Amino acid sequence: MRRPSPSLGSAPLPTGDPALEAALVDGLAEIERRLETAVSATSVLDDAPSAHLLNAGGKRMRPALALLAAQLGTGTSEEVLEAAVGVELTHLASLYHDDVMDSASTRRGVATAHEVWGNSVAILAGDLLFARASQTVAGLGPVAVRIQAETFERLCVGQLHETLGPQEGDDPVQHHLGVLAGKTGSLIAAAAHYGAMFAGLAGEELRAVVEYGERVGVAFQLADDVLDLTSSAEVLGKTPGTDLREGVPTMPVLLLQRHAADGTIDDAGSAIVEALAGDLSSAEALEAVVARLAVHPVMGEARDMARAVAAEAVAQLDVLPDSVAKQALVEFADVVVDRLA
Repeated sequence: MRRPSPSLGSAPLPTGDPALEAALVDGLAEIERRLETAVSATSVLDDAPSAHLLNAGGKRMRPALALLAAQLGTGTSEEVLEAAVGVELTHLASLYHDDVMDSASTRRGVATAHEVWGNSVAILAGDLLFARASQTVAGLGPVAVRIQAETFERLCVGQLHETLGPQEGDDPVQHHLGVLAGKTGSLIAAAAHYGAMFAGLAGEELRAVVEYGERVGVAFQLADDVLDLTSSAEVLGKTPGTDLREGVPTMPVLLLQRHAADGTIDDAGSAIVEALAGDLSSAEALEAVVARLAVHPVMGEARDMARAVAAEAVAQLDVLPDSVAKQALVEFADVVVDRLA
């Protein structure tokens, strides 16, 4: 039986090895300190928007993974810490832009930056954090800069693909998986890449850790697609089903639409598809369709997909020698989908 995981903030930390736990807790505390410094600027006007989401908390999943990957080699170093900060700043920056594009009113239980200061300030705050992430990574050498640049490109392409939607002949489910790989998987893969690379891994082992990170990221977002429909506003920090209202595709809806297209949909599913095409602007209409979708069997299909992708992530680690750190990465992937229990 898996033991409960301690945490700093919300980052899952594997248990069972005191030295590993200490390295993770100490590393995350130092990363948090550096993040607070990074979002500080020279004026109150700059600081407040830039620090808004950081102050609201977060899982710190990406820094935790960078620290874990580093334990496969020589362990936490100055380079690992700085790279983890750069990755988390990039993640925070992307959230500012996502919230503007999605017209989200809350994030992590607080009003989004654009609700407080307006779209222009929110976008500029995101840009500022992207700039600070680049400054952080710039001190780590050209390879680190290239990883950052390629990841940033994938984030943008993933968002573009989501915005434009699947093109003629594209399978919407596979298109969505590609969007998740770009928008979420790429940055989590970068965190794993930095941690392993700066801890001395190379070649096949380094590639395996990067592939693991990308698949963990996709599994994480697939789990979020489910949780967005089955969790309360208090747990989510936002209104459940917001993506449905904004027309943003999520895996349960895409699977339901696939059943409709191939003629395998049931009456309850047909009614949900019809409701999704209607007006969801009122809270009552949104709550009703979320409640119906949350208990439909298609949710089980989406959960199984998340678990399958997490298993693919773990399989990438087969090339690594057995170690406490490797087992911790297995547990990390498990935690990502255990939220679905």
